[in-house]
Amino acid sequence: MRYPDPLWYFVPMSESNSPTVRIAVAQASPVFMDRDATVEKACGLIAEAGRAGARLVVFPEAFLPGYPDWVWSIPAGKRAVHNALYGELVRQSVRIGDESTRRLGQAAKAAGLHLVMGINEINSEGSGASIYNTLLYMGPDGEVLGRHRKLVPTGGERLIWASGDGSTMEVYDTPFGRLGGLTCWENYMPLARYAMCAQGVQIYVAATWDRGEPWLSTLRHMAREGGMYVIGACMALRRDDIPDRYEFKQDYKNEWINVGDSAVVDPLGNFIAGPLNKKEEILYAEIDPRLAVDVRSRLDVAGHYSRPDIFQLMVRRTANPPIQVEAEMLDSPLPLQPGQPAGAGPAPPRA
Repeated sequence: MRYPDPLWYFVPMSESNSPTVRIAVAQASPVFMDRDATVEKACGLIAEAGRAGARLVVFPEAFLPGYPDWVWSIPAGKRAVHNALYGELVRQSVRIGDESTRRLGQAAKAAGLHLVMGINEINSEGSGASIYNTLLYMGPDGEVLGRHRKLVPTGGERLIWASGDGSTMEVYDTPFGRLGGLTCWENYMPLARYAMCAQGVQIYVAATWDRGEPWLSTLRHMAREGGMYVIGACMALRRDDIPDRYEFKQDYKNEWINVGDSAVVDPLGNFIAGPLNKKEEILYAEIDPRLAVDVRSRLDVAGHYSRPDIFQLMVRRTANPPIQVEAEMLDSPLPLQPGQPAGAGPAPPRA
């Protein structure tokens, strides 16, 4: 399908001395439900992107150790089957700061690029038995910049993933623009999208399991609305990528479980790379960060085109851990001693 250019609005760009940056999208399949092998594959792709001159590489939603697509085919009532698959996914998921993230950081540092990786993340701050759908951000020094936990798992995904909170709604400064994003159908949440725009995001990651239409039109709309580059990153997955030991593999009748359709869209709403269909490949695009400023001369939804006197958005950025332990205040009143009248003040310390 050919997507028309928005001829009604054209921003001229200089042909010379353009500060363009190469970015990469890794449309690949994981080594399904094998964290360590998938990390190894990811490190190879990171190195390849670095050799090609990329300053940023983005991986799909839940790449480590794979998207739990069985939630759409196995009836929810089959508890034993779901329990076994859930337990296996927990054991193959990532704890931020573990050996998996250390290896990814080393690969990003060696390649000299920023990395955005979709992971299944264990709730290390809690029970250690729940999973978040997380985007992990790492810098070219190999250190973790932050993470975003998907706010609302979609439909059957709620059998697997917990809901994130506002504490991970962040953007990150890079030498080539402010980087942030949302996961899959979070991008259909107007307020979440606006919260990112209001933080000045210029390079927006839309990691996903979705493909085709209307998703591809969604990428274009978000780019045009926000005046930003949008990176749609999806995995390409074949039936043969699922090991034979999983019975749900028989539910797939076609070769391709997911055709991919990864793409990069510029701030005018034009595809500048992709959509990439039915292949594993690293997709590259040259972006000019100036364009994410220039196009906002007429439409800046979190600037001159906003009306905070009419509309206001409040974002709760506090984390909500399952337990909070408050230390006893040193100046808190001591309890009354037996027989001490009320209002007599704190009792002296006992000998």
